Amino acid sequence: MKTELVTTLKRQATKILADLHLTKEPVLITEHGKPSAYLVDFHDFDLMQDRMRILEGIARGERAVFERRVFTEAEAEEKMSKWLK
Repeated sequence: MKTELVTTLKRQATKILADLHLTKEPVLITEHGKPSAYLVDFHDFDLMQDRMRILEGIARGERAVFERRVFTEAEAEEKMSKWLK
């Protein structure tokens, strides 16, 4: 992963963005020697967000099963009957 100072980002934003789009490699931005932010490609960020939503849905489902908040197939069909018509 590439690392850049925030001052370098200010001076060379166009070049850093061009490199980012070319390599798709995230850039760690540092301030005062400490990590401050990640600069990532827009499409890669959207993909990460989609994946995160899927993983959160799976985690909710696992929690529901663990807490026994589940329905039989017949119960689910009954509850969803208005949408299944």
